[in-house]
Amino acid sequence: MPEAPTIDGANTTWLLVSTALVLLMTPGLALFYGGLNRAKGVLNMMMMSFSAIGLISILWWFYGFSVAFGADVNGFWGDPGAYLGTKTFLAETDLWGATAENPSGIGVPLYVFMAFQMVFAVITVALISGAIADRAKFAGWLLFAFGWATLVYFPVAHWVWGGGIIGADIHALDFAGGTAVHINAGAAALAVVLVLGKRLGWPREGMKPHNIPLVALGAGLLWFGWFGFNAGSELTVDSVAGLAFINTQLATAAAVLGWIAVEWVKTRKPTMVGASSGAVAGLVAITPACGFIAPWAAVLLGVVAGAVCALAVSLKYKLGYDDSLDVVGVHFVGGWIGSLWLGLFATNSVNAAITDVVGASDGLFYGGGATQLGRQALAGLIVTVWSFGIAWVLAFVIEKTIGFRVKGEAEVEGIDIAEHAESSYDLSPAGGGTGSAFAMAGIGTPGGGASGAKPPAEPAETVSEKVAG
Repeated sequence: MPEAPTIDGANTTWLLVSTALVLLMTPGLALFYGGLNRAKGVLNMMMMSFSAIGLISILWWFYGFSVAFGADVNGFWGDPGAYLGTKTFLAETDLWGATAENPSGIGVPLYVFMAFQMVFAVITVALISGAIADRAKFAGWLLFAFGWATLVYFPVAHWVWGGGIIGADIHALDFAGGTAVHINAGAAALAVVLVLGKRLGWPREGMKPHNIPLVALGAGLLWFGWFGFNAGSELTVDSVAGLAFINTQLATAAAVLGWIAVEWVKTRKPTMVGASSGAVAGLVAITPACGFIAPWAAVLLGVVAGAVCALAVSLKYKLGYDDSLDVVGVHFVGGWIGSLWLGLFATNSVNAAITDVVGASDGLFYGGGATQLGRQALAGLIVTVWSFGIAWVLAFVIEKTIGFRVKGEAEVEGIDIAEHAESSYDLSPAGGGTGSAFAMAGIGTPGGGASGAKPPAEPAETVSEKVAG
């Protein structure tokens, strides 16, 4: 006779901590994207990430979790009413994964698992925003985020993790989101930039990051939070969680080296932006593979992902699409690399769930042949086509109705002022005075310095509150 349901304190604590770590990733993304952006659009960029936290959290609670993890209906979505937000789940039997034979499941309350998956949904939507920096109306972004989350992310999460076609039928592997998160968001990003078009002046004008320390801080927070993203996806405290943790660190470290090696060869000048971007590329690539490959394969994956993504970011100049902050070059390409890597290096020797739970096979280099490689490619292709197609239609409809792209004047003057009536940096003199810092200190003013210079006949021009990016 099965024992009474009991909460596993260790598993629950780890998943709560992991949830908080993953939530921190979205503000980290806001800083990372904000630093990469020009100064006159940094607040709009950050607002898109923060608004995703607000909007997607509510959608996930109300119906998104049900669509993603409700009982499978037809392979494409879960029962929309299974966990509807109008219901509550606080009974002692409301434990995630509970069955008649195992009433405790993994010993984690349903709401804890719901919250963990909620923050995944949040950051997946936020990732797309980096591609459309400086030119998207905030209202258009919110409408797009609502539609894309509903029609793409929630169903795709079901396909991959909720008993849908990719996990249950195709038997493709995705430990923490290479397909469901990164390929998914990257494909959508490409679609939206094709609809919105290029930024004014791109690529003729230089559009360099305005604050590189902000980029490094954001990358550091992403790196820190990603341990919850990857190791937390095991859902329990065991050796596989430890494997995912160490693989995350090794692949990311190797990707930093891979990216700056490419910079060194190309320009002889490795950069902080490059190192930060390399870290993110490594984090992306190891995400689907972290719990399914050996550490040596994780190191090799990091080197390859860092180098290939460093080269891939230049594709936008050759192909002519303006992906502002390289969402396609890092997330889409990195997600594909990590997903296909499983077809080469996945092994039951580190995680028996590959065959026992998912029904997948060992990778090519572990004697499994090309079967798993084909499954990984098919899964990535399905998600790419669906996400790209729906995102393109959504962006096109929004542009033709309420408008998705801001007017040219707003783009030139600064989208922060046009959309939010704010600027990121106030360069006006403190205290409302006029003149420079020297004037405020009494240097160079009448009676204020050795030179005794007179003030100019005309008042000094007011300092603009916008900073050239």
